[in-house]
Amino acid sequence: MNTQNPSVSERFSAFRSAVNPPPTKKIEKIKNASGKEAAISEYFGCMTFGLAQMREKLPKDAYNSLLQTLEKGKKLPKESADAIASAIKEWSVAKNVTHFCHWFQPMTGLTAEKHDAFISIQHSYHSELRVIERFTGSQLIQGEPDASSFPSGGMRTTFEARGYTAWDPSSPLFIIEEESGNTLCIPTVFFGYHGQALDNKTPLLRSIEVLSREGCEFLKLVGDVDVKRLQVTLGSEQEYFLIDKNLASLRPDLIMTGRTLLGTSSTRGQQLEDHYFGSIPSRVNKFMQEVEFELYKLGVPVKTRHNEVAPSQFELAPIFEDVNIAADHNLLTMEVLKRIALKHGMVCLLHEKPFAGVNGSGKHNNWSIANDKGENLLEPGTTPHQNLRFLAVLAVTLKAVYKHADVLRTSIASPGNDHRLGANEAPPAIISVFLGSMLEQILNNIEAGKANKATDQQIIDLGASQIPTISRDYTDRNRTSPFAFTGNKFEFRAVGSSANVAVPMSILNSAVAATFKECTERLKEILKKKTNRDEAIMELVREISKETKAIRFEGNGYSQEWRTEAKKRGLPILSTTPEALKVFNNKKATQFLVDTKVLSQEEIASRFHINVERYVKTLDIEFMTLHELVKGFVIPAVEKQLIQVGNAQSVMKSLSIKKVHKGRLEELENNFVDILKCLEAFEKVVTKSQGLHDEIARMDLIVTQVVPAAEKLRTACDLAETLVSDEFWTLPKYREMLFSNTLTS
Repeated sequence: MNTQNPSVSERFSAFRSAVNPPPTKKIEKIKNASGKEAAISEYFGCMTFGLAQMREKLPKDAYNSLLQTLEKGKKLPKESADAIASAIKEWSVAKNVTHFCHWFQPMTGLTAEKHDAFISIQHSYHSELRVIERFTGSQLIQGEPDASSFPSGGMRTTFEARGYTAWDPSSPLFIIEEESGNTLCIPTVFFGYHGQALDNKTPLLRSIEVLSREGCEFLKLVGDVDVKRLQVTLGSEQEYFLIDKNLASLRPDLIMTGRTLLGTSSTRGQQLEDHYFGSIPSRVNKFMQEVEFELYKLGVPVKTRHNEVAPSQFELAPIFEDVNIAADHNLLTMEVLKRIALKHGMVCLLHEKPFAGVNGSGKHNNWSIANDKGENLLEPGTTPHQNLRFLAVLAVTLKAVYKHADVLRTSIASPGNDHRLGANEAPPAIISVFLGSMLEQILNNIEAGKANKATDQQIIDLGASQIPTISRDYTDRNRTSPFAFTGNKFEFRAVGSSANVAVPMSILNSAVAATFKECTERLKEILKKKTNRDEAIMELVREISKETKAIRFEGNGYSQEWRTEAKKRGLPILSTTPEALKVFNNKKATQFLVDTKVLSQEEIASRFHINVERYVKTLDIEFMTLHELVKGFVIPAVEKQLIQVGNAQSVMKSLSIKKVHKGRLEELENNFVDILKCLEAFEKVVTKSQGLHDEIARMDLIVTQVVPAAEKLRTACDLAETLVSDEFWTLPKYREMLFSNTLTS
């Protein structure tokens, strides 16, 4: 099949294949000891090796040493490391693993791995070489991949190739099964020779640590004197599209960019709202079942699957986990989605906006904090103290989001998310917080001084006695809010579907940690004036509630009125990725990251340069692909249509029909001229952009001139699709790609 310039017959053939896909292999379910199909609980996590397995397999001394490393940061002794490595090797080899890799998260937005065999050479007495399976503690703990090709943002020169991977023992090891062989993956951090973070996991681990430390100090002052550690929890809902592989293979834009750069909306899209939560197509359901089976083996607690709003759009959601493990699991989930889709003759699209005119895909991050007793600090309790603690932690979170809204916006910036944020299915690019009517009223009452004494009775009178009902979804949902309270957690809805959640979660954790520290000092000052602790806490909540009122918004975030109102409130309005990325250059805005030691100024600067470079390169690929589509697909199709209509007009005998054909011919001619003019203007600004050597200047020119020119060119080409006969249009259309799954049995 010629994917560069397919014929119309190939397009129709691909569609017929899409609605009559070949049968997929039945999932080989795991059997239990009695020979029956095992329940999920019997094989969940069978391909992982975490603390539970280590406790069972390791010598007691080695396991205790590992716990000391995890809990107190102590260096792992060599003998303990070797014992752990030996247990891991035995477990892995028993599961047919031949290779291992350090699985890390470079600043490319993806994961990376270099596979090494579980072998070593042993020299015999007669100088014969013998291969043995071997895996040492040093191999487990640290690796040294050639790092020169990974982005560093100027932290290393090209000839400084050293980069190191170090095992993250807080995240379970796992085995990826493939027909070609099984591979043991060791979750690791990735850093430079001088300790700079070259990945997305290191800042996340730092942010977890500092939030726990600063949060404990605050909570001890609030009254939880025995708290020792806080845990950040996360549940990431993952949205995605599924498109038949045969149809996707005929779309160069999907292959090169992950989204359609051309394509007019089909007559039926999502207007009827019949896809959302509708019955799952059989073909898709089989795919989902296999995805869940693979994820369960990898210890990913997938809970929910359903149709999303747009046709051929779906969602998968897990149960809450520790944020570090949840971030690893989300990356694994994306990899499994793409791999299993291909087995079922489909392509999984994780781009934020693969199709114009229908909803794009996000990744709602449900974030919360728990103490070492397992109590969710954002879930109201049954006593006045627990509810007062809830209000205090809520106030800290509000302050963190208000004070650092610009950097939070930067953490979700990407070319793909630019197409989605602010559209009618996603939150706006203006960070705001939705609390719901009950919490909003409680904070208003606190601001008005209706609980000056903070006695148990006044807290009850305040309405706080009703707070526990919030955790039972008393609050309404606001789909237009980028940061919404949803019962016992905050939902950061503005994160894009292809994003690594470690990035926005690192920023959020750091912002909350810095605010915990600030509020600890403020509460100490208030306690010097107020001897009653509860009254001092209520005073702090009152102060913060007043200070953060501008960030709280209960209305329609899609409306133009909100943009006007947000500007009046002084909230940062960063509509595009180039605007958002420049926040990284604002040392005052990013100082909290340095203060919490989540990122150094050098690491912040590197992330700015890397993201600018990725923005420019991503858009360059899109522009070149669009250029190829227009010249190789659209223009030839319009030319053929012009010839056909012109020939038809010349043989028409009826005058009335001649007029109709003349009008049709003129419409085609005007469209053709428009395409050529738009193409010329597009080529001009692309050439101008490519002539700039300063990438920041290129980024600014791209967003202000090249993107608008590309949109005009697309509009002209999309009109051509409606004017050109199906027999000449070779690119699969939206109706074929988005609705073929509904026609399969």
